[in-house]
Amino acid sequence: MRSRGRDDEGSILPLVAGYGALALLVVLLVTAATSLYLERKRLLTLADGAALAGAEAYELTDLTVAPSGAISRPPLDDAAVRAVVEQYLAEAPVQGFEGLQLERAESEDGSSATVRLSSFWRPPVVTPFVPEGIRLDVTTVGRSVLG
Repeated sequence: MRSRGRDDEGSILPLVAGYGALALLVVLLVTAATSLYLERKRLLTLADGAALAGAEAYELTDLTVAPSGAISRPPLDDAAVRAVVEQYLAEAPVQGFEGLQLERAESEDGSSATVRLSSFWRPPVVTPFVPEGIRLDVTTVGRSVLG
């Protein structure tokens, strides 16, 4: 006869429930992390395109050709860079970005355009372990090179 204290019957159920909850938590955290990563990459891609457009914020008629054949372009103007970036963002597909803002669009050195965008990210499933959302911020620099 077995003693009553050594009975293992039913003891696996709490382990299964605990591991099931842990697995669900891991799946939700990985889903949120993946969503955050993809949203940041989308925002960075949009900022890259805007910076490239801003780096070409000059007229082709303003270019000069030196006797050696080298092409020099005029310095970029902050106002022109901002106007081109705003136009780019008006025409670009920006669906899915919550609270998209153009934080900065300027030329610090006269030859490159710096663009800073921000957007709000929300996780696909809100849990107590993941914030309800955070503001994403990306900065990129674009420079056009004439050859």
